[in-house]
Amino acid sequence: MNKKKIALITILSIISIYLIYSYFSSDSDSEIYLTTKVKKGTFISEVITSGEAQSTSLKKINGPENLRKFKLRDIKIQDLVPEGSIVKVGDYVARLDPTGVNEQIIDARINLENALSKYTQQQLDTTLTLKEERNAIKDLSFNMEQTRLELKQSIYEPPATTKKLEINLEKSERDLRERKENYKIKKRQANAKMVEVGNEVSKIKKKLNNLLELLKSFTIYSDGNGMITYFKNWDGSKKKVGSTISPWNPTVASLPDLTKMESKTYANEVDIRKIKKGLPVKVGFDAFPDIEIPGIVTDVANVGENKRGSDIKVFQVMIKLNETNENIRPGMTTSNKIETFQKKNVLSIPLECIFSSDTITYVFQKKGFSIIKKEVKIGNSNNDAIIIQEGLSENDIVYLNKPEGVDNDKIVRLN
Repeated sequence: MNKKKIALITILSIISIYLIYSYFSSDSDSEIYLTTKVKKGTFISEVITSGEAQSTSLKKINGPENLRKFKLRDIKIQDLVPEGSIVKVGDYVARLDPTGVNEQIIDARINLENALSKYTQQQLDTTLTLKEERNAIKDLSFNMEQTRLELKQSIYEPPATTKKLEINLEKSERDLRERKENYKIKKRQANAKMVEVGNEVSKIKKKLNNLLELLKSFTIYSDGNGMITYFKNWDGSKKKVGSTISPWNPTVASLPDLTKMESKTYANEVDIRKIKKGLPVKVGFDAFPDIEIPGIVTDVANVGENKRGSDIKVFQVMIKLNETNENIRPGMTTSNKIETFQKKNVLSIPLECIFSSDTITYVFQKKGFSIIKKEVKIGNSNNDAIIIQEGLSENDIVYLNKPEGVDNDKIVRLN
């Protein structure tokens, strides 16, 4: 048997022994060891959040703006077109519950009837009073003329009779002057009362007309073209049929500008430290998995708020979409990949490969048929991997889980 055959048989024997050992040792051990290679390339750290698409420019469709004038509050939305409806200028949008206005209209009509009745009564009273005054003036004038005539005919009467007639004439003239003055005063009084009741009638008529105009405005029409979206309240709930509007917030629905869209999202206390204005974002949409639009962080909240139904603090982040897509609609759920860090030509391994003891960070590296504990210097990390600055080379093999029997092995330290 020559040397080549001996060498070949020896190699095959060693491989067989190793395979048999590996097979039986894996059967006896329930632990399966996974390995991976050290990769070199571009390392990207991303914060992934879920958000909601919305327009940066909304045209509000408002209900009546003079509700406060009529002391109307919490007006219910009786009818509202479905969200997503396409409307044009003048198209019907919503109708408000008119109960409160109708009650005031009924009261105004009753008050107007009463005021008109008072006006008529005052008019009749004035006519009658002034007529009596005019008749009294005519009677005094007639008596004065009669006395004057008697005075002319008294030239043959005794001086006492003449003097008496002169006194009566003077008294009649004085009474006539006073009566005429009183007539002027009573006429002015009557005019003032007529103006007063007339103003009351005009006031109630004006209020009634305003109420009728207000009732017309309870049917709301669009003043622009676009797609209807339901308006959100301060607590995030949407206004819909059965919701209410108030004098301070009369908005019923909105018309978003679909060419100016953004994603509103929230980040937790850990991730918010990595996010700042100007970071690039890839915005995806649950409804359209094939669509991904580039964006940019435009605003990061400085103050956290409690997540609904939880004590966890979250921070609002606004992301502007740099492109438009006709399929994107407000209210769609977004998936936002915020790129917080990028570095090229670096080594990285999965986070599961990293272990630590006191202040030393190390990995379990495969060296031939043996395993060594190797100290490494780490850098930035993301949700899956971490940068290796020192201690490993490209394509080195490291373990994803801790091998058995190496607890007491010394860590190979960096020079």
